[in-house]
Amino acid sequence: MRRGKGRGARWGRLAGRLAPNRPTAVTDEAGHRHATWFELFFDVIFVFALAAVVDRLGEDTTPRPHSVLAVFGLFLVVQWAWVGHAYYTTRYEADDLPHRLLLLLALLGAGAITLGVDEVPTGNMLPVGYLIVRGVLILLYLRGRPATGVARAGTLVYLIGFGIGWLIWLASLAVPGHLRPVFWITGTAVELVTPWVGYRWLSRWPVDVRHLPERVGQFVIIVLGSTVANLLATVPDHPDRRMALTAALASIVPGAIWWIYATFVTSGIPIQRLRGGQPYTYLHYLLGGGLLLLGWALGQTVRAIHGDTILTREVRLLLAGSATLWLACGLGLYWLAIRVSRRAALFAGYGVASVWVIVLAVSSPFLVLVLLSATIAAYAVLFTYLLGSERPDQGLALTAPE
Repeated sequence: MRRGKGRGARWGRLAGRLAPNRPTAVTDEAGHRHATWFELFFDVIFVFALAAVVDRLGEDTTPRPHSVLAVFGLFLVVQWAWVGHAYYTTRYEADDLPHRLLLLLALLGAGAITLGVDEVPTGNMLPVGYLIVRGVLILLYLRGRPATGVARAGTLVYLIGFGIGWLIWLASLAVPGHLRPVFWITGTAVELVTPWVGYRWLSRWPVDVRHLPERVGQFVIIVLGSTVANLLATVPDHPDRRMALTAALASIVPGAIWWIYATFVTSGIPIQRLRGGQPYTYLHYLLGGGLLLLGWALGQTVRAIHGDTILTREVRLLLAGSATLWLACGLGLYWLAIRVSRRAALFAGYGVASVWVIVLAVSSPFLVLVLLSATIAAYAVLFTYLLGSERPDQGLALTAPE
């Protein structure tokens, strides 16, 4: 009898936990929230999505501007699909049966996006997957919409803007393949503008100042992982010592970038102007795209060193341009989190000038890689010193903006 009662009690607790419940708004009193099991599983799917995006460039030694823009646009679509759920989980908390089923549906949509990247623009997998992921997000906001207050107004902003964008993506399924990118760009632009149109309400509905930077930072780690994977792909199954050392030398670049970003996130410096999170997150869209292209260009540089390809002007320009985009966005994040700083601007200027001088003045691919790795490693040292001088004296916890 006791065993039966214990089993019944466990089933009762499980049934109570999975019974339909309205999502609850996350408050500061809830304490520091880390990524959930679903969020981590969601991240795994997008690792493959990013790999599929950068693979569209293949081993082309002369990538055309429209090809680079297409890869950047696909990256933006993938990150936008991911970040919407990061915003939801930083504001609402739920773990009932309908919520879990919706999340599983979103995972299927993310998988469809991954499989559909290769078929763009004629295939249906990418738009269908995007519609699923974003449609689930809209349903989640409908479930969690509060009855009153600023949160209700902010949710309404999302529902209207994201709903219009979703309908435009849906309409793209009815047009020929060569016209679909126009609909995708329009729909995504509507969604990207939505948080800025509703900035008045969303800035009064601040995101979790720990959870959102943590989640956005985890996506940066995913992008850096894609960069490292791209470098590993340049190494054959049975590499000689020289090739292995070259790949190791190239890995200094993503390693230094990781060091800089980890130092920034864990420094304990409050992000004073986070509020609704729009400037912080939108800078990361450009930063992540720059890192993805930088990783591909590094892979091409390693291949050129071993004679598999040549280091063309197009790859050189992409190498310098993507590094510049990363440095500029990093400077923007520093100013957003801390303040306008002459030293920060000088350090970033050193990095940008050095990268362009190396790419334009040096002809040897190996020397380009050596000098570029040394430059970015030196920038990591300078930036670490700069953040160390800004470290708060009391506590390491991020504080909410007033």
